[in-house]
Amino acid sequence: MVWSKLVSFSVIDVLWAFLASCFIVAFVLYKVLSHLPKNYQKSYGVVIFQDLIRYGKTKQNFKRDDWLRVFDVPKRWFWHFYAVSVCWSASLLFFYTNSIFLHPPLPSWLTWLSSILITGTSNTNAEREIPQITTLLLLLLLSLHSLRRLLECCFVSIFSDGVIHVVQYLFGLVYYIVLGLTALCSDHMAKKDSSTLFSQVNWCHTAGCALFVFASLLQHQSMVLLAKLRTGKSGNVETMVHKMPTGGGFEFVSCPHYFAEVLIYISLWVASGGLFTWGLVSLYVFFNQALAAQLCHDLYKCKFESYPRQRKAFIPFVL
Repeated sequence: MVWSKLVSFSVIDVLWAFLASCFIVAFVLYKVLSHLPKNYQKSYGVVIFQDLIRYGKTKQNFKRDDWLRVFDVPKRWFWHFYAVSVCWSASLLFFYTNSIFLHPPLPSWLTWLSSILITGTSNTNAEREIPQITTLLLLLLLSLHSLRRLLECCFVSIFSDGVIHVVQYLFGLVYYIVLGLTALCSDHMAKKDSSTLFSQVNWCHTAGCALFVFASLLQHQSMVLLAKLRTGKSGNVETMVHKMPTGGGFEFVSCPHYFAEVLIYISLWVASGGLFTWGLVSLYVFFNQALAAQLCHDLYKCKFESYPRQRKAFIPFVL
C-alpha cells in the first residue's frame, strides 16, 4: 500500500480531514449532551445543533420552534443525491475512459478543478498522467454504488413524511460532486505504475472489489428488510409507523445499512491501494454514520421496551 503518501498533503486531504474532524466533534458532543440535565438540552445552541444532525425518524418527535421547521425539506429527496452522483460519476468515468482508449485529454475545466483540489492552484496545462487502473476502478465502483442506491430509493425504500435540514440537503449534493473528483484525483496522488493498464491489477483491487460486493449486498438486504416493515404480504404499503427491525444484520446492530456504508468506503480505500486521501474519506464516513446510527439506536431503545439490549448501534459487538 502507498503509505508514503502519509507525509504528502493536498488541498483535498485538508478538506476531508476537516470534514472528518467536524463529525468526530459532533459525535463526541452528542454523546456528552445526552448526559446533561434536560434544562441544558433545551437551550437554543443545543436545539440548533440537534436540528442540524437529526433527520428522518430521529427528528419526528424532536421538539423545536416553528421557525426552525422552515428549513425542513422531505427526506424522500435523498434520491436527488444519488441522481446527481450517478450523472456526475458516470460522466467522470466516461471522460476518463475516453482519455484512456481514444487518447484525447480530459476537458480543460476538469483539469482545472483537479489542479485546484490537489495543489490549490489553477493549471489547465498539467502534464498528462499515465492511465491508472486504480482511478478507473474507483470511478466505476462509485458509479455502481450510486446507481444501486438510486434504484433502492426509487423502487425499494418507502419514505414517510420525515424531513432533513436544508443544510444537510445542500451538503449532500456537494458531497457527491467532491467525492467523484476525489476519485479522479487519485491519478495524481497514487504512486505511478507505468505498465499497461490491466497489468496494473493487484491484490488491493481484488480485495477491495470483494469487500465492495459483500458490503453492497449487506446494505441492499438491510434496505429490503426496512421496506418490508411497512408492507403486507401483497407488497402494498400498509403503514408508515416505525417498527422494530429484525432479521439479517438487524439481529446484531440497529443500523446494519450504516455499517455496510462504512465497509463500502473501506473497500474503496483498499482498492485505492491505501491512499491517505481515501483513508480520510473513510474516517469521515465512519463518524458520519456513527452519529446517524447512534441517533437511531437511542430512538429504538426509548421507543421499544423489548428492544434487545445486546444490540449495538452499528458495529457488531463493538459500538
